[in-house]
Amino acid sequence: MFSPAELEKYARTLWWGLTTARTKPYRPGDVILLRFDPEATPLAEAMHALLMAEGMVPAPRQNLTSTMEVSFYGLGSETQIKAVLPGDREFTEGLNGLISLIAPSSLTHLAGVDPAKIGLAAVARKYLREIMEKREQTGDFGWTLCAYPTAEQARCAGLSLEDYAGQIRRACFLDTDDPVAKWREVHADVARVKQALGALDIERIRIESEHCDLSVTPGLSRRWLGVSGHNIPSFEVFLSPDWRGTEGVYYADQPSYRSGNRVAGVRLEFQAGIVTRATAEEGQEFVRKQLAMDEGASRLGEFSLTDRRHSRINAFMASTLFDENYGGEHGNCHVAVGASYSDTYSGDQTSLDEAKKRELGFNDSALHWDLVNTEDKTVTARLAGGGSIVIYKGGEFQV
Repeated sequence: MFSPAELEKYARTLWWGLTTARTKPYRPGDVILLRFDPEATPLAEAMHALLMAEGMVPAPRQNLTSTMEVSFYGLGSETQIKAVLPGDREFTEGLNGLISLIAPSSLTHLAGVDPAKIGLAAVARKYLREIMEKREQTGDFGWTLCAYPTAEQARCAGLSLEDYAGQIRRACFLDTDDPVAKWREVHADVARVKQALGALDIERIRIESEHCDLSVTPGLSRRWLGVSGHNIPSFEVFLSPDWRGTEGVYYADQPSYRSGNRVAGVRLEFQAGIVTRATAEEGQEFVRKQLAMDEGASRLGEFSLTDRRHSRINAFMASTLFDENYGGEHGNCHVAVGASYSDTYSGDQTSLDEAKKRELGFNDSALHWDLVNTEDKTVTARLAGGGSIVIYKGGEFQV
C-alpha cells in the first residue's frame, strides 16, 4: 500500500502530532499505547520502531476484528458488554500517550446490532476516557490518530483502493520530501486564524447555507483550537460551545458511517440547546437511538470550520477523520452532538472540574458524533459590543 519510505514518513508525522499535542515534552521511559486495527499492521510496525528509537515504552494493542465485534455485541449479555477488564483503570492512569491507527475491514458489520448495546459499552467505558482527559489537562498525556487505507473504506467511499490511498498520501503530505515541515507551515497559518478569531468578542455565530440556519453560542472562557497534533490529518478550527445557546437547523449533506451503520441526510432541529427533531434520509432510527444514548447526546459538543486552502482532501472518504477535514470547493462546517472538548476552556485546565463545566455549558456525554456540511455557506459572528462580521465565506476564513 505504502512504500517503506512512506511508512517511515507517516510514523514520523504521527510522532510530530503526538509531541505537539502534549504540553509537556516526552521523556525516555514514557509509556505510549499503540492501538491499531489489524490491517494497519505495516504502519504499526513502523511506528513501534520509531517509538523504540525515541526511547519510549510502546504498549501495542490490536483492536477487535469485525467478526469479534459482531460476537461481542451480538452475543454479549449486558454484564459482558459493560465489563471492564481488571487492570484497565491502572493501565490508563499510567499512560503518557496514545497513538491510534484506524483501518476498518468493515464499516457495516454492526448494522444488525441494537445501537443501545453499543451505547451501553460506550457509557461503561466513559470513565477511561475521562482519566485520559484529566491527565491531558495536566500535561501528562497526549494523543494522536490517523487512518490506513483499506479496501472496505475505498468501497464505501466509491473510490478505488489506489485512489483512496492517494487521498491519504496527499492529505498527510506523504507525497512531499518532508511532511513534518509542511505540517509546521499549516500549524503556523492556523495559529494566525485562531488568534484572529480569539481577538473577537463573539456573542453568537450564525451558519447559513442552502439547508442550514443554525445559531451557536461560543460561551464564556472559550478558545479556538485546531491543528494541535491530535488528528493526522487535521485542518479544522473548532471550539466547544455553550450547548444551551444552540438554536435552529443543521443539515449534514455528507454521509456518515458510525458503529457499523451508514446514515445520510441527517437534519437536526435545535431549541434551547436540545435536538427536538431528528430526521435522516437513511438510518433515521439509528440516529434517534444515538441521540437517546444519554442526557447529553442530543446537545452540541463541538462547532468547527475547515478552510479549503489548508485541506487537500477533495473526496468523500467514508471516514470521519478525513470527512470532517474536507476541503473541496467550499471547505466544510461540522458540528458534533455529544461530548465537549474541555481543552477549549481558555482558563487553567486543572481548575476545570465537573461543576465548572456545567456552569460554563460544556456538554457531557458518552457520544461524540461529527456531522459534516460541505455546502457553500456564510458564517457570521455577532459581536458582544454590537455589530457583526463575516468570519467565513466561500470555504475560506475571512479573518
